[in-house]
Amino acid sequence: MVMGLLLGTSKDVDGFSTSPRSTASVPAVRPWAVTAWVWSLTALLAGILLTVAISREQQRRVDAEQRLAFDGLAQRGFEALQTQLEACGLLSRTVQTLFMTSEEVTALEFEHIYENLRPRERFPSLLALTYADRRMMPDGEHFITTRVVPLQGNERVMGLDIARQVPNLRALRRSTATDQPALSAPFTLVQTDALGGSTEGVTLRLPVFAPGVRPDTPAERRDRLRGSLAVSFRIRDLIESAIQRESRDALRVRVSDVTDGPGQMLFDSNSQHRASASAPAFDRLLRYGGRVWQVQIQPLDYRPAGLGWRESVFWPGLLASVLLALLVWSLATTRHRALQLGLRMSHQYRESEERFRALNELLPALVLLADRKDGQISYANQAARARLGRARLGQGLAALFEDPAVHEHLVAAGGDDAGTVEVALRDAEGQRFWASLSLSPAMLDEHEQWLMVATDVSEQRQLTEMLSYQASHDGLTELFNRREFERRAELVVESVVVGGPAAALFYIDLDQFKLINDTSGHIAGDQLLIQLATLMHEQLRGGDILARLGGDEFGVLACQVGDREGASLLAERIREHIDGFVFVWEQSTYTISASIGAVMIDHPGLTLKDVMAQADTACYLAKEAGRNRVHFYSEQDDETTRRRSEMEWANRLRWAIDEGRLQLQYQEVRALDPSDGGEPRVELLLRFRDEAGRLVVPGAFIPAAERYGLMPMIDRWVIENALANFDRLHPSGDGLALATINVSGASLEDESLTELILQLLQRYRVAPQRVCFEITETVAVRNLSQVSRFIERLRDAGCRIALDDFGAGMSSFGYLKNLPVDIIKIDGSFIRDLLNDPMSHAIVRAVTDIGHQRGLQVVAEWVASEEILQALVALGVDYAQGFALHQPTVVPFQAG
Repeated sequence: MVMGLLLGTSKDVDGFSTSPRSTASVPAVRPWAVTAWVWSLTALLAGILLTVAISREQQRRVDAEQRLAFDGLAQRGFEALQTQLEACGLLSRTVQTLFMTSEEVTALEFEHIYENLRPRERFPSLLALTYADRRMMPDGEHFITTRVVPLQGNERVMGLDIARQVPNLRALRRSTATDQPALSAPFTLVQTDALGGSTEGVTLRLPVFAPGVRPDTPAERRDRLRGSLAVSFRIRDLIESAIQRESRDALRVRVSDVTDGPGQMLFDSNSQHRASASAPAFDRLLRYGGRVWQVQIQPLDYRPAGLGWRESVFWPGLLASVLLALLVWSLATTRHRALQLGLRMSHQYRESEERFRALNELLPALVLLADRKDGQISYANQAARARLGRARLGQGLAALFEDPAVHEHLVAAGGDDAGTVEVALRDAEGQRFWASLSLSPAMLDEHEQWLMVATDVSEQRQLTEMLSYQASHDGLTELFNRREFERRAELVVESVVVGGPAAALFYIDLDQFKLINDTSGHIAGDQLLIQLATLMHEQLRGGDILARLGGDEFGVLACQVGDREGASLLAERIREHIDGFVFVWEQSTYTISASIGAVMIDHPGLTLKDVMAQADTACYLAKEAGRNRVHFYSEQDDETTRRRSEMEWANRLRWAIDEGRLQLQYQEVRALDPSDGGEPRVELLLRFRDEAGRLVVPGAFIPAAERYGLMPMIDRWVIENALANFDRLHPSGDGLALATINVSGASLEDESLTELILQLLQRYRVAPQRVCFEITETVAVRNLSQVSRFIERLRDAGCRIALDDFGAGMSSFGYLKNLPVDIIKIDGSFIRDLLNDPMSHAIVRAVTDIGHQRGLQVVAEWVASEEILQALVALGVDYAQGFALHQPTVVPFQAG
C-alpha cells in the first residue's frame, strides 16, 4: 500500500477493464488508404525539390571555395614579390645610412658592411652592391662606379659610367629628386651569365648626400649629392626567388613592366601553358620605386570543382525524402495501432507496478515518505532502514539532520527553491555523513507528504576538499601557494578601494639559500624551508596570511596593520627571527637571513599587479643594499628609478644585439718577467655603441643584462664572434698567444654552453691552448658545483681558466683548493692601494706566493702607474694589465 501511495496508483487507476470484453469493445479502425498515399507522395516530392535546391547551393559554395583558395594563393605570391622589393629598398637604405654618417667610406668599410649584411642569403638574385661617385667634367656631370662588392664576377662594373646606361641613369635622377628607392627599367647588365652571354637585370638606387641634416627639397638634394648607391639583380631570378615554390608549381605567373606603355615581359613561369576561358585570373599592378609592374596569375590545370557521390548531399537527401514519405505513411496509419497497443499496455501495468515496488526497495539511494504536518516517517526503503536505523527513523524527519536549522530551511522553502543540496545527516550510530538530498512535497491519496531522496556523497566530498586544499596550498610547507595568496591579496586590494582598513604585503627572499642546496643537497634545503615556514608563522598575528610563492620566496599579507610603522615592526620581527635562526643538518650548521620588500596597501588606485611588482622591486633593492634588511617601496626612491632605468637598458640591449651594436675591445696583458717570450696576451672587453654612436662601458648596461636574463645571449655573442675572428683580435694576427673571454654566472648555469664552446673551437679551428675563460670569484662561490663541471670539461679540452677578483671574498684561499684553475687575477682594489696600504701589500704578496706554490700564474689588474708596476715586479707577480700599460682598443675585425 505504501508503494501505491508513492506511485500515486490504485488497483484500477488506469481506467481500463481487465475483462475480455475490453478488447472486443475497441472499434475496428480502418485506415484511409487514399489519403495516406497522397500525403506520402506530397512529402516525397517536397523532399526531392528541397534536396535539389540544397545540392545546387552546395555546388556554388564549393566553386566559391575553389576561387577563394586560388585568390589566396595568388595574393600571397603578389605580396611576396612586393615584400622582396621592399626588402631590397631596406638593404639600400641601410648602406645609405653608413655613407651619410661618414665623411668617407673606404673600400674596406664598404666590403665589411656587405659581409655583415650578408645580402645574398636573403637575395640569391643579387649581383652586386655598388657606389658611383659624382664627378663634374668638362662635358657635364658623370657618375663613375668606384665601389663594387663582391668584385668577383663584377669586374666590368668597376669604373662604369652610369651615363652609359640610360635606364640606370633615369633611376639615379629619380632617386635623387625624391630621396626614395628608385627602380630602373629592365636593361642589359654589363655582367655576363655563366655561359658568357648577356643578362637582363634591374638596379635599385638611392642617393648619397653630404653629411649633415637630410635635405628636404629636390634642389637641396641636387646640390648636396655626392654619389649614388645601387643594388643590381638578375630580373628573372629576383622575381622567381620571391615567389614561393608552391605558387610556381600551381600557378602561371607573368610579370610585365608597364610603366612606359605596352608591357615588357619580365618573367613567365610557365610560358607553354594556356589557361582555359573558364579559369579564374588574378591581375594586379605593383608599384614600387617609380615603376609599375603588372602581375598576372592563372591556375595550371584548372578544373571546375565537382562533387562525388560521397560528398554530395543529393543522394542522402533523396534517401531522406523516401524515408520522410514512409514516415508520413506510418503516421497516417498509426491511430489503429496505437489503440491496440494501449489495450496491451493496460493489461501489463499492474504486473510492472509490483516489479517497480521491488526495484524501489533495492535502490541504493535513501527514499523516505513523511507526513508534512508532524514529520513522522511513513515509509523508508531498504537502504534507508539499513543506514539510518529504525530507532532514528521513528524520531521523525527532523532527527535525521545534524543541523536543525537546515531542516527548518528546507521545510520553510516548501521544496520550491531548495533543489538538490548537500547536507550533513546522522546514521544509526549517530555518526555524521554527507548526502546529496532533495525534499519535495507530494499529494498521495489526499495526504500531504514529504518525499525525500538522499545519496551518500561523503567520499566525493572528502575528495573535493582534498583537491581544493592541494590547489591552494604548497605541497612542501603546507602554506598557501602563490595562486591562493594572490587571490586573497586581490580581495584586500579591493576592500581598500571601498574604504577598508590598510594592509601591507611583504615579499621575502632568503639570502644564500642556494649555497645550502649546493653544499648539503636539496633534502636539507627542503627541511630548512619547512622549519622557516613554522618560524615565520609563529611571528604573525591571527589575521595575517603566510604563503610560499616559489623556491625560497615567501609572501606575507599583513591585514589591518594601521600604518607603515606597524607594518615595519612586523617585518623587522620576521627578519630578526630568520636572522637569529640556526639550521643544523648532519654535521653542519648554517645561519640564514632574508631580504624583505614591503608595500603598503593603503590607498585606492592600486591593482594586484602593481602591488606584486612593487614588492618584487623593493625586495630587489633590499638585496642590492646589502641583504638581510627590510625595504619599503616608494615612488620617490632613487633605487627604484635606477631599476626602471635598467628595464630601459634591457630593451636597448635587445635592440643592440639585433642591430649589431655590440663592440669588442682588447687590453693587452704584459709579462713582468723579462725572460718571458713576449708573445701578446689580451683580455677581451665588451662595449656598446648607442643610438648616437657613443661607446657605453659595461658598468652602465651589464647590471640590466644580468637582472633581465640577457647575459647568456651576450656571452654567446662574444664567444662566437671572438672564436670566429680569433686571428683578427690583435694586430699580431695568428701570433696572439692567449685571449681571455669573460663568462657570467648566468651562462655557467646553462649546461649547453660547454658543448657550444667545444663545437666553436672545432668549427673555427682555434687551438684550445690559446683560449682562456675568466670567471669571477663571487660567481664561482655561488655556483661551486656547476663551475667545477664547466672548468673540468674545458680544461680537459685544453683551454685555460682564470679566476677574477681573487681576494675579494672572505674564503678565497679555501675555495682555491676546490677550483682547478690556471690563472688567478688579484682584485684591483688591492693593486690600487698597494703603495699606501700595508694590508693590501700583504694580501698581494700572499696571493702571489700561494698561487706560485700551486703552479698558477698570477695577474694584477688596475695597474695605473709605473710605481705600482715596479712594486709588482718586486713581489714576483707574473703579469699585469691596466691603463698605465695599454688603453683598450677596438679589435681589428671591427675597426674597419
